Amino acid sequence: MRWRSAGGALARVIVVWAVSTLTMLVLAGILPDFRLQSADGDSVTRIGLTAAWGAGAFGLLTALVWPVIVRALLLVPALVLGLLVFFLNGSLLLMALSLVPDGRGAVAPETAVVVAAVMSAVASATSTALAVRDDEAYRRRLYRLADRRRRRGPASGAGGRAAAPALVVLQLDGVGYEELRRAAGTGLMPTVAAWLDDGHRVTSWRTDWSSQTGASQLGILHGSNFDVPAFRWYEKDTREVMVCNRPTCAAELQRRAVARTGDGGLLTLDGAGRGNLFSGGADQLALVLSVSARRGRANRSRAGYFAYFSDPANAVRTAVSFVAEVVREIGQSVRARIGKVTPRVARGGLYPLIRAFATVIERDVVVAAVIGDILAGRAVVYADLVAYDEVAHHSGPRGRDTDRVLARLDRSLALIARVAEHAPRPYRFVLLSDHGQSPGETFLARYGLTLKDLVRAGCGLPVSRRVGRTPSGAEARAAVLAALHRPEETGEDRPVRGTDPVVLASGNLGLISFPDVPGRASRAWIERAHPALLPTLANHPGIGFLLVDGEVLGPGGAVARLDVPGEAEELLAAFGPGAADAVRRTDTFPHVADVMVNSAYDADTGAVHAFEEQIGSHGGLGGAQGHAFLMWPTELSEPGPRLVGAEAVHAVLRRWLRETDGPQVPLTTPQDRRREGGSSGILPSVGVHAPDESR
Repeated sequence: MRWRSAGGALARVIVVWAVSTLTMLVLAGILPDFRLQSADGDSVTRIGLTAAWGAGAFGLLTALVWPVIVRALLLVPALVLGLLVFFLNGSLLLMALSLVPDGRGAVAPETAVVVAAVMSAVASATSTALAVRDDEAYRRRLYRLADRRRRRGPASGAGGRAAAPALVVLQLDGVGYEELRRAAGTGLMPTVAAWLDDGHRVTSWRTDWSSQTGASQLGILHGSNFDVPAFRWYEKDTREVMVCNRPTCAAELQRRAVARTGDGGLLTLDGAGRGNLFSGGADQLALVLSVSARRGRANRSRAGYFAYFSDPANAVRTAVSFVAEVVREIGQSVRARIGKVTPRVARGGLYPLIRAFATVIERDVVVAAVIGDILAGRAVVYADLVAYDEVAHHSGPRGRDTDRVLARLDRSLALIARVAEHAPRPYRFVLLSDHGQSPGETFLARYGLTLKDLVRAGCGLPVSRRVGRTPSGAEARAAVLAALHRPEETGEDRPVRGTDPVVLASGNLGLISFPDVPGRASRAWIERAHPALLPTLANHPGIGFLLVDGEVLGPGGAVARLDVPGEAEELLAAFGPGAADAVRRTDTFPHVADVMVNSAYDADTGAVHAFEEQIGSHGGLGGAQGHAFLMWPTELSEPGPRLVGAEAVHAVLRRWLRETDGPQVPLTTPQDRRREGGSSGILPSVGVHAPDESR
């Protein structure tokens, strides 16, 4: 068997070498600045031998020298490294051709970049095709990778016994519960459907009022999202705007959560975080925003970038996919404009590039990092795949654009699951989302003015005739800047000056703060200072309700005090069960805005009106945005009755980690037990999901 395996491996090397040689010959015949013969000319045989020599030398340099170069450049920003790959690869080709005897190989530097990229892509495609045709070769490669990582750090249990099952938690950002059921049921996500048919169950969990990644992921990873009223909000004590996807703000929010819980996070013991806003206490990090502002070794994403860029063909494939995604977005945008599709938002400028980063580069690096974590046998991995959320903001939660993204995400899940079959320990896969997406025409498109315009009019302040717009791709934009080591955005970063009201938008949730009023402004003060403001807002058809100083204000003068049982529940009934409790909790936050504004919600269509330029939005109450999902293997215990809030999901994940081989995170505190079984996190039991209900 050994000689047969060795013979097969040798045959594959020869085939790849031969294909690379032919590729080099073709390129030499096409490109004017690339030659494989002496100035006096050579025979066909001699030219072929020169090509074989050059292809072999390039292959050896790529295999031996390339990983060393990439490891030395891990401090380079991610996107810069991705671009630098092409030039370094071209340099390796120049070195390879310099080794050809008698100087018969020569190429212009700019042409070398093209030749190296094509040859890497062809060699990688050939190797992949051969591996697909030979499952045994594919498995052997995975076993070699797993053995190599096991030698670096064994994953065996105490006393040498087999390692306990580990946990991989994959967050499908923005995919709501009903959307997941639809995608699985229609065959759009066959991997998810197969899991549900064979050992997984799924349930819905209800988000907090702030139904957005910052609040949800902070609660899931760190056990507390207290005092996170929205995606962005104004803090009077510092006179600064906090934004969840700004690295310095993410780091501060993580610090506050750790201080409140007294625990480092869900991933503190042999954990890895990939593509997240927060670290969860993990030591192994890649594309994690809360640490992206750091410099030096503290921000070296070894497992992420090295696993991905150690193969130069990855950069070529990603570059091709990136360009294809940009073209796809431009085509979809043009089709929507020509077809006069409504609702519709602007998708020009840098948005096609930002979308391609989220759906291609970030996805590829995160998936590669997770594969590396699995082969390393890590105890727990948490990764966020943001592609669907980014596309849904601009294309809507359901349609051809988002369906294609879901299908590609499903293929990523299938790849990760296939690799896990060869891991040094068994893995259990948990899928979840941080929120859903609610469709709807924007507030600006529907009513011709922004929330800020409406507030200024209600305060008797001049209203600008020039309509301001929220930049497209605002969430993914922060990830792009972080990858470039330019994590701070301008505009919102500067401290607020003056006395004009600060108006911020987080999906269909708006926040109004009066910076010159210490602490929280009372309703009485607002009515004295700006008597027309609250009636103007509460009676606007695009606004559902307001939260002001412990009271909920609705249209037609409706008022409900949060401390009077039943009043808020009646006024907010249209927003679904638990809406009053979510508002009541937010009312206790130290940094809650003076006026919290939730857009109107149409229960028949599920539509809301985002105060940002998004036709698929989340951040407030109303519709699918508040219904995320949690999917788990039946080997794990039931999550319990219906889950409410991200902190309750954190408690469930902690319990599942403890069910493996003893505690994987610190033991529960009384606060944890209250979250798991108390009234703050769980609604009364509604029954256990039967297997045939899981789809």
